[in-house]
Amino acid sequence: MASSPIFTIPFFLLLLLIPTTKTLAQTSSAPAPAGPLNITAVLEKAGQYNTLIRLMKSTQIADQINNQLNNSNSGITIFAPTDNAFTNLPAGTLNSLTDQQKVSLIQFHVVPSLITMSQFQTVSNPLRTQAGNTDNGEFPLNVTSSGNQVNISTGVVNTTVSNALYTDSKLAVYQVDKVLLPLAIFGSEAPAEAPGPEPSTPRKKKKKEAAADEPTASPAKEDAGASSGFRLSWGWRGKWAGFVVVGSLFCLHL
Repeated sequence: MASSPIFTIPFFLLLLLIPTTKTLAQTSSAPAPAGPLNITAVLEKAGQYNTLIRLMKSTQIADQINNQLNNSNSGITIFAPTDNAFTNLPAGTLNSLTDQQKVSLIQFHVVPSLITMSQFQTVSNPLRTQAGNTDNGEFPLNVTSSGNQVNISTGVVNTTVSNALYTDSKLAVYQVDKVLLPLAIFGSEAPAEAPGPEPSTPRKKKKKEAAADEPTASPAKEDAGASSGFRLSWGWRGKWAGFVVVGSLFCLHL
């Protein structure tokens, strides 16, 4: 009977160790790693962005965005026009663009830094997009925020951020209901200069040429003048000849 405590103590120790080991195993397990960020996957999940996805793929901008998101520490902000936004463009707008203009158009919707909704109140305008030059007449993008409303102006269109589709520490995607049209592609052309007065030299030259072509006097008038002069000259000669003849006859008669 004295030997029973010897076996009892290890048994209780074993019971105490089993749940402790299970608890350590649970706390040491790590969550499964998330897959790489993919902008087209984000847009596909949100729906109604098929035209934007197609343009991102055809211009290879989707690959550039994904590469930047997964291989650098810099964030990206994307303004995503809906399919309806593209449908509301004048017919043939996208087809009239060159390949380079399509690239610039999509790059104009991408800001190479992460901007949260609250940061729109303090950003410096114009925002620099991946399209480049922010000068007036090129690719200016101005953002103003009033409360929860974010207004966007490109110099061609004005719209607002209607929804935040996706946000994390690297990527922010915002829905806009109009395509952001940059001035460099869709801005009105400068009016043509009014035509100035025609140069005076050509007109004078034409007058001189016309004067040279016009005869100073008609041939009939010239002939008439010559004949009158001839008659005048021989008229005086005739009178002198008459006097001479009369004088000679008078002398002979004497």
